[in-house]
This record gives sequence, structure tokens and C-alpha cells, in this order.
Amino acid sequence: MTEIRVADLRVAGEAARIDAFVQQAPGATPFHLTGWSRAVERGTGQKARYLVAERGGVPVGVLPLTAMRSPLFGKALVSAGFGVDGGVLGEGVDALAAAAWDMARAGGMGSVELRGGPAPEGWAVNDSSYLGFVRPLAADDEAELKAVPRKQRAELRKALALDLHIETGSGARDRAAHARVYGESVRNLGTPVFPRALFAAVLDELDADILTVRHEGRAVASVLNLYFGGTVYPYWGGGTQAARGLRANDAMYFALMRHARERGCTRFDFGRSKTGTGAAAFKKNWGFDGQPLRYASRHEGEARAVNPLNPKYALMVATWKRLPLWLANRAGPWISRGLG
Repeated sequence: MTEIRVADLRVAGEAARIDAFVQQAPGATPFHLTGWSRAVERGTGQKARYLVAERGGVPVGVLPLTAMRSPLFGKALVSAGFGVDGGVLGEGVDALAAAAWDMARAGGMGSVELRGGPAPEGWAVNDSSYLGFVRPLAADDEAELKAVPRKQRAELRKALALDLHIETGSGARDRAAHARVYGESVRNLGTPVFPRALFAAVLDELDADILTVRHEGRAVASVLNLYFGGTVYPYWGGGTQAARGLRANDAMYFALMRHARERGCTRFDFGRSKTGTGAAAFKKNWGFDGQPLRYASRHEGEARAVNPLNPKYALMVATWKRLPLWLANRAGPWISRGLG
């Protein structure tokens, strides 16, 4: 008989058993690891609610959830909170989803969002909003260049000819550079930056590091990367205003491909992008074919609206782009804690 229960992620032995299951389960992502749930809770204050399906005390299925609560964006149980994937992993899809729905209603949340995984019976499915971009890494730099379509390859060669310095690590210097660059990047896009505490917690809990591109000693592009199952996930990245002219983002991703190969990775997961956006076109130009991401949800009343492309946020986005950087970096984390 299968039992569904809420795991206590503070118990090291329990977390280790769950992670051992995740590591070998087909379709697993870093967002299924208990460390991701702990990092999100520690970095944002949004509570982790990790469901496990067990048979004879052995995990056979999991559903990592974050209880998102925001005065601006409403309340929902999200799998996985602040992740682009998640959902049910393993057996017990409908039972785990039903337990999540019961938990949401008991907690005053009228919505459950599952980002990835199989869709529970009867839940709404959206497979047209987002695309995921994944492909194998090539054998070496020259093969990697040849894997990039000709037009983008020419731009990449220009970037590689510039005097740009690459640094990787997870120490204080790396974290400070990433926070500065990422904060400016998302302000320029009109969205609030995530808390630095979230970045720090993810670096502490997961196999992760930061790759930064510097020009004349100044950080101009930086990305925080996750490593799981032979795949590198460039997750939170961006560039300053100067990065465009220096083609620093191109240099950054190419350097990350080399760095990931040296770490033993065989796949590059370029993350998700909204269908029809410039970000999706950028990844396609690198030789990545977008595949639809399948998200399932169940709602009681109106669903949360957290997509920055939603027309209702157009004025907010335009205003945010004009904020002084110091103000955007101070106010952003308070807002972004509720986006998840």
C-alpha cells in the first residue's frame, strides 16, 4: 500500500533517502532535490511542503512544493517554487496531486501549479506558453563552434577575439559580482531582482557555481549555474549595459559550455523561454530547438498571474526599467519573494 506524507527536510537521513530516489529517477531535475526546497525556504521565507509517496517506507514518488504567499500575486502551492521544472516524479501521480490540492485548500490557497512531470487526471494543462532548450554538449571547443548556426557563430568568434576574462567559483567575490550584474540586468528588463539570500542558499545547498565575464577588471556578465545528472543549467544570468557591445553574454555561454565539459557534463540546458520572445530566438540562434514545456494546474477561482508579459503588468514593467538601480535592488527582493 502506498502512503502519502509530508517529509521533514530538516532530518538529514530523511532528506538523504529522498535525494537518493531523485538521483536515480527518470525525468528528475535539480528542482526535485530536497536542497532546492530548503534553499528556497531559507532564501525567500516561502515555506517548503515536500510530499513523498512511500511503499514499505521506501520512496516511490515525490512532489516538491513551495507555499507561495504574496500580497501582490496571491497564494498558491507551486512545484517547484522558483524553479522552471518540478511536478510529480515517480509513482503516485494522482495521489500526490490530490494530497497537494487538499493541502492547498487547508492552507487557504486556491491554486496548485505543477511545472513539469505528468499531468494529474482532470487537471488543466498548458503546453503552449513556454519552450525548453536542451542539447548535447560537443566534444571540444571547435566542435561546439560548429554546432552553432553560421550567423551566430560569426558573432561568437567576434566575442572570443575580445579581451574578456572568465572567472568561475562560488566565493564572496563571485557572489558579489553575480548579484551586481544580475541586479542591473533584470532592472533593465523591468523585473524585480530575486533576493541575494536565495542565490547564496542555492550555492550552499546544491552543486552550483558562478561564471563571470570581466572586461578591464569589471564584471559585465555573470551566470549562476546548477549541475545535475550530467547536465549544466545556466539558471540566473545576465549582463550589464556594457555587455551588449562586448558580446559578453555570447562569451559567457561558450565559456560555460567548456567549463561544463571539464566538469564531466554531457548536456546543456539553456532553460525555458516564453514562446515567441527574443530570448527564445536567441537560444534558437545557438542551435537549440525549443520543445514545449507541459505545466499542469488546478484552481478554485482565478489563477495567479505572475507572467511579466501579462498586459496588466505593462505599466509596472515600464516604470521599473526607469528606477535608479539602487532603489530597484532594494525594493526588488521584497516583491520577487512572491513570484516563485
